[in-house]
Amino acid sequence: MEKAIKLKVRKEVDGHQQFNIIKLKGSLISKGYTEIIHILDQDDEFHINSFETAKGTTDEVQEFIKDFITKENLADTITLFR
Repeated sequence: MEKAIKLKVRKEVDGHQQFNIIKLKGSLISKGYTEIIHILDQDDEFHINSFETAKGTTDEVQEFIKDFITKENLADTITLFR
């Protein structure tokens, strides 16, 4: 396993956005994509959330995250990068 997925998450969000960020993280864990998500400060505006995935599931996880971001209108709040 390696740290394969990184999310850049805006720090200042409203209550609805915060709920959806927590929902995304919970979904990643409950679907078995990861067991723990590491959170580091990038700067005053963003956190970096990173986690390991099982080998071979990286593309599936990235698709799930992209779909979630689109569905919940979080494009201005979360950015997926590697």
